[in-house]
Amino acid sequence: MLKGTRVGLRARHEDDTPVLRAELYNDVVNAARAEGRPWRPVTANDPQLAFDNPPENLAPFSVVELEAGTLIGTANLWGIDTHNRTAHIGVGLLPSARGKGYGTDVVAALCYYGFAVRGLQRLQIETLADNEAMLRAAQRNGFVREGVLRKSAWVLGEFVDEVVLGLLAGEWEGAEG
Repeated sequence: MLKGTRVGLRARHEDDTPVLRAELYNDVVNAARAEGRPWRPVTANDPQLAFDNPPENLAPFSVVELEAGTLIGTANLWGIDTHNRTAHIGVGLLPSARGKGYGTDVVAALCYYGFAVRGLQRLQIETLADNEAMLRAAQRNGFVREGVLRKSAWVLGEFVDEVVLGLLAGEWEGAEG
């Protein structure tokens, strides 16, 4: 398990699936804002919920609160490019875990995994411009706002802006030097 200050990132377990389906993926508004594609119902064997044999370009984790060991969400590095040594960060917290500062710790743990464990050079986050929680979590971990993709995301009947943030290995606070 990768450990942050308050959260741990562990492999997804089969018993995580019903909780994630009910509280995260079947939340139409949240899923539509987070996924970058139209919402659709998630079945028990949907690849989004897979807990074994993920594709090489995806590192999925379940997020647990360390003190109680409670499942509080998902985190992943996706679009992992081993040639260019880059990846994207994704975080999804259950409604009961939002607004408690866990996101910052999850992003920090993903940075450790990406830079120290995987040897990546660059991590990137794309988020909706009004996602203040993710913007704060990224910036608290040293991510730099690199630009705005104007009206690039179709979300529940309207186009909205996305913000692109990046962090290089040498800029990461966990880097030696």
